[in-house]
Amino acid sequence: MRQNQFDKKSQAWSALFSEPMSDLVKRYTSSVFFDKRLWQADISGSLAHAEMLADQGIISAQDRADIERGMVQIKQEIESGAFVWQLDLEDVHLNIEARLTQLVGDAGKRLHTGRSRNDQVATDVRLWLRSEIDLIATLLTELQQALLDVAEKHAEVILPGFTHLQVAQPISFGHHMLAYVEMFARDAERMADVRQRVNRLPLGAAALAGTSYPLDRDRVASTLGMVNDKGQPQVCQNSLDAVSDRDFAIEFTAAASLCMVHISRLSEELILWMSQNFGFIKIADRFTTGSSIMPQKKNPDVPELARGKTGRVVGHLMGLITLMKGQPLAYNKDNQEDKEPLFDTVDTLKDTLRIFAEMVGGQLNPATGQKEGGISVNPQAMEQAALRGYATATDLADYLVKKGLPFRDAHETVAHAVKAAIAHQVDLSELPLAVLKEFNPSIEKDVFDVLSLRGSLHARDILGGTAPRQVRLQIERHRARLT
Repeated sequence: MRQNQFDKKSQAWSALFSEPMSDLVKRYTSSVFFDKRLWQADISGSLAHAEMLADQGIISAQDRADIERGMVQIKQEIESGAFVWQLDLEDVHLNIEARLTQLVGDAGKRLHTGRSRNDQVATDVRLWLRSEIDLIATLLTELQQALLDVAEKHAEVILPGFTHLQVAQPISFGHHMLAYVEMFARDAERMADVRQRVNRLPLGAAALAGTSYPLDRDRVASTLGMVNDKGQPQVCQNSLDAVSDRDFAIEFTAAASLCMVHISRLSEELILWMSQNFGFIKIADRFTTGSSIMPQKKNPDVPELARGKTGRVVGHLMGLITLMKGQPLAYNKDNQEDKEPLFDTVDTLKDTLRIFAEMVGGQLNPATGQKEGGISVNPQAMEQAALRGYATATDLADYLVKKGLPFRDAHETVAHAVKAAIAHQVDLSELPLAVLKEFNPSIEKDVFDVLSLRGSLHARDILGGTAPRQVRLQIERHRARLT
């Protein structure tokens, strides 16, 4: 029998071809140097597949034992750095299979019975992403807990609430922090929801049409923990969809993009608040940098970079959507391009959540045994800023409404009062009672309790309101949820 004039052992499909792949094409099509991070998922999937093949009588018990023995050694080699990843073997799957065959002989060759790299890679990515989602969920919890600590410490601190970046009404700084807790709580809910659809088994779909071997796909799904909340196996039900679907990766990246958008919004506020024009907060030196030319500068590089990395993650979402939009069924080589944006999205989100949890929550000082926050608050600057914007104008309008004036009339009356305060360069609370009564005779001395920042803050004592009592109730609710 005529042999090809090149090394057939280097490629799983080389027997059909009469010339080797060019080095340029090898480099262009290879994925091993980025998809090798899937090695743990690849080994787990292969072991579950081998166990099922043996139980179904498709391979022998000895083959299964040899495969398991070889995989133990491969795991040790990869963890120690001794494993040699080969460009000629294209990807993580063929690298591991080739080494397994070197170690255990024909048993390694039998492992691929009833599967294709198409369903294998889809399984590996899902297994890997599932574990990453679990880690992201933990990091989201840590960030929420850090924000709750800050909120609890500053429930009584008055911050000017803004709309259109104009001073609107006084709010509790703790209440402001809780807004981000709500956002990150929804991000955690989205991640948990995405995880359900990630956690489905493609293995057994083979290349695109299923296989003639009597596979027990439910068993493999159960072995790999691909089950629903009732413990029932979750298996991709259509072989074409199983190997070509990447919407789970797109959905994850969409959820990650939203999470990064929330981080970016928080970043923007930290950047503004740290500037000299606001002076509301200081960020610890370990999270800032200086200038190479201006010695007085302290720059909020961490929030600035997080704001920039948000665009990177959103870009990956657009890239994945574009990748999928024109693909016919079933698998296409295009799908190799799903991994780098997905991997980078996971890495970027994890790193950002981890550093924000530390920046917001602080870290333990071994010398003092005390936790040192990464963000320190300047309550005086916040309160002074609230006084500059006539933040209690709505409170005066509400006061007049309670005296019987229709709200629209009260709104217009207060607008005239604010105009007078601006002319006299004083706050509403500093206008004499006689002047205030000129705008409406029903105004009495008790109006000054209403016009104080603290009076305004405590008055909003309803569910979801900014009153410190409500802030503390919300903190209790969130802590119970996160326990």
